Amino acid sequence: MALSVPGYSPSFRKPPETLRLRRKRARSRGAAASPGEQPEPAPRRAALAAGLLLRPFPAAAAAAAAGRGGGGPAAARRNPFARLDNRPSAAAEPPDGPPRGQQEAQGPFLDSNQENDLLWEEKFPERATVTELLQTPQGSVSESDIPSSESTELPADWSIKTRLLFTSSQPFTWADHLKAQEEAHGVIQHCRATEVTLPQSIQDPKLSTELRCAFQQSLIYWLQPAFPWLPLFPRIGADRKMSGKISPWSNDETLQHILMSDWSVSFTSLYNLLKTKLCPYFYVCTYQFTILFRAAGLAGNDVITALISPTTRGIREAMKNEGIEFSLPLIKENGHGKKKASGTSLGQGEEQVISDEDEDESFSWLEEMGVQDKIKKPDILSIKLRKEKHEVQMDHRPESVVLVKGMNTLTLLNFLINSKSLIASSGPQAGLPPTLLSPVAFRGATMQMLKARSVNVKTQAVSGYKDQFSLEITGPVMPHSLHSVTMLLRSSQKGSFSAGLYTHEPTAVFNTCLPVNKVLDKETVHEELANCGLHPKTLDQLSQTPILGKSSLRHVEMSDYVYNWRS
Repeated sequence: MALSVPGYSPSFRKPPETLRLRRKRARSRGAAASPGEQPEPAPRRAALAAGLLLRPFPAAAAAAAAGRGGGGPAAARRNPFARLDNRPSAAAEPPDGPPRGQQEAQGPFLDSNQENDLLWEEKFPERATVTELLQTPQGSVSESDIPSSESTELPADWSIKTRLLFTSSQPFTWADHLKAQEEAHGVIQHCRATEVTLPQSIQDPKLSTELRCAFQQSLIYWLQPAFPWLPLFPRIGADRKMSGKISPWSNDETLQHILMSDWSVSFTSLYNLLKTKLCPYFYVCTYQFTILFRAAGLAGNDVITALISPTTRGIREAMKNEGIEFSLPLIKENGHGKKKASGTSLGQGEEQVISDEDEDESFSWLEEMGVQDKIKKPDILSIKLRKEKHEVQMDHRPESVVLVKGMNTLTLLNFLINSKSLIASSGPQAGLPPTLLSPVAFRGATMQMLKARSVNVKTQAVSGYKDQFSLEITGPVMPHSLHSVTMLLRSSQKGSFSAGLYTHEPTAVFNTCLPVNKVLDKETVHEELANCGLHPKTLDQLSQTPILGKSSLRHVEMSDYVYNWRS
């Protein structure tokens, strides 16, 4: 009998003693009855009757092993510290596995880790092993939100890409070391919005001056403000990259005022270009959120739209107070209709009256039961916090995206220019105005170039090694640049290439399909936006209704001039 230990249960037994007791019981039961007539304890019989999956009884398992010729000493002994139901039955063994005798001969004991592994394989036979997962390509493991599709054109992707990696069996040497004349022609073609049409296949891309000039043209974008020593995109989560950089405006209010004044002029210039349909779209990148302004006619909308993501309850409340009407397109409809925020729909007094009426109605059933005095009602503050809980929960998430339409975008412009929360008050980004990104020139903007470089590597194939060529483009890749580059590669790579697209995640939600009032005429859209600076095919793509939802293009593959993409 076990000795009592202070601080422990009187029925506690040390592990060695537990093992001795179980061996003694097994020997005594084996001597008292035959293997076929071995009785089982009452609790075990009750558990089996209840349908629980238990491991074989020790004596019965030993007898079965002896019947198979396993012998007594080689029979696997039960681990007293393992769960009773964590060992699969003999019927669950794979047919191609080793014989039972060999498994038992590996050791007299089966530890709890091995038993848990067996249970995992029994319950989840379809799961792949770690080795198989490591050998599986990354693209095949990850499941896409939208299944792969085949088409001759890519869907519109309004997210900003930070990196493009193209691979092909054809070299990308034509994209390196542009001549001075080719670079100059590319800049002029961009400024004049020259339409370049290439043949379906180019025999020798390295000798094609037209291709190299068009490639230079597709890499140009416009930025404000511009400081060569500071990375101005992305702005969300960029404190680590900006820390330690020189920022003379951080403690100089006069310099901050000058920077903000110039930024306001540039922002107003961009909006005027957008309003007159001379600019198709532009981005405003702050340290908290990103805004996409789109001209009327793009993404299936007949008015100017602005998408803000991600937002917080504080930003939405500030917009309400400024009288900006907006909606939350990703918030589903509830029983009382769609949740819509409006800064001019209700006054504070009217909202308070409605809140009081809802409160009276919600507790009217207590009066009918006659217990209204016995139950304590929650105070008005608790009710208000409960109603606003869902608004706080969606902060900083894709569902918090805000849509502003029509003339409210002008009110939003004035709100952003005068808002003090638009600029960080501390940290590496303190005093730095938001980043403006545009596909066309605007007042105070600086012309910038995406960085492109080609790399040639050798990859292992069945018959040896083969050449694998890649082209990497880094920087803020906007929708028009992505479409222009893929059009060029269609011709230069003879309709065969693949691409990995790296998205700035806060902008992926810009692909949300927005409610439209009417279907726009395609010819009318092209006629009105003919001078916006985009290639006609790019304009045709961006005027379509987005279909990617909250996701964005992650992988694109072209084979025989047909796209296959995943999001």
